[in-house]
Amino acid sequence: MATGGAGLSRTLARVSTAQAPTPTVAPETGGPEDGRSPATGRGRAAAAAARVRAYVGLTKPRIIELLVITAIPATMLAAGGLPPLLVAAVVLVGGALAAGSANALNCYLDRDIDPLMRRTARRPLPAHAVTPRAALVFGVTLGVVSVGLMAAFTNLLAAALTLGAILYYDLVYTMWLKRRTPLNTVLGGVCGSAPVLIGWAAVTGSLDLTAWLLFAVVFLWQPPHFYALALRFRDDYERAGVPMLSVVAPARRVTAETLVYAWLTVGTSLVLWPYAMTPVYGVAALVLGALFLREAHVLHRRVRRGEPAHAIRLFHWSNTYLTLLFVAVAVDAVVGG
Repeated sequence: MATGGAGLSRTLARVSTAQAPTPTVAPETGGPEDGRSPATGRGRAAAAAARVRAYVGLTKPRIIELLVITAIPATMLAAGGLPPLLVAAVVLVGGALAAGSANALNCYLDRDIDPLMRRTARRPLPAHAVTPRAALVFGVTLGVVSVGLMAAFTNLLAAALTLGAILYYDLVYTMWLKRRTPLNTVLGGVCGSAPVLIGWAAVTGSLDLTAWLLFAVVFLWQPPHFYALALRFRDDYERAGVPMLSVVAPARRVTAETLVYAWLTVGTSLVLWPYAMTPVYGVAALVLGALFLREAHVLHRRVRRGEPAHAIRLFHWSNTYLTLLFVAVAVDAVVGG
């Protein structure tokens, strides 16, 4: 009887608990009216941050930095010192937006081959962080804004050069040269060198020999820079069917052409000295050029001997060379002006 009573008591307790209303637990961050948990808020913030990073990734910020490094010293040399603040700001912002536009559209156009290469497989489109349509709209919007800024606050020549650089990179290089000819690296250098002309034109409204010599330095510098990268990622390009020189020719030929273009780059940089620069630039160009050539010769010698190329070393040094050379251009413009 006692056992049966205990069982009945337990049954009644379970029924009572089931019928009792469940108490409302307020969120940790506030009362019932708050309506969201901190986890949800943090999740939304993290998602928004990831989305911003994805759009920034479409613009390839490291490439933008390099283009800006060449454009601003060009404005300083064109102005004979410090350029007007508004012009410098527009070249900086408009140039960054233009480069971002070209790069975002490049990501959109290369969305079929980027997943095939380890170097590019984590970009926003292969990673599905951004939709192709969103990337296209983003790239076009950046381009329209950049060209509009140039036209409104500098001049039509700078605006036309900005538009031309975007179109050349995406329609000529990305859609045609890159996929069809090993000359893609050489001929594609036009758009990479355009910021020098844009910066010069923004200040003067014209282009003279000095501007074209600066353009030639960057144009001739690009093959050694990108040949080194193409050697390092040869398998990637071959897997994607991109006919880089390192894919269609022996490594010895690639490094031989690297040497030729490295010598042409340094030679052209030295032509600027007597024509438009002071010894401040001249000494820097001599020292930096000697170091650049040394790295190019070391790479060629390694390949000829069948040793590991370590081509990425030249790639990184070429970045340092161009950066410091254009810093010297900027300093010379201020000192010499």
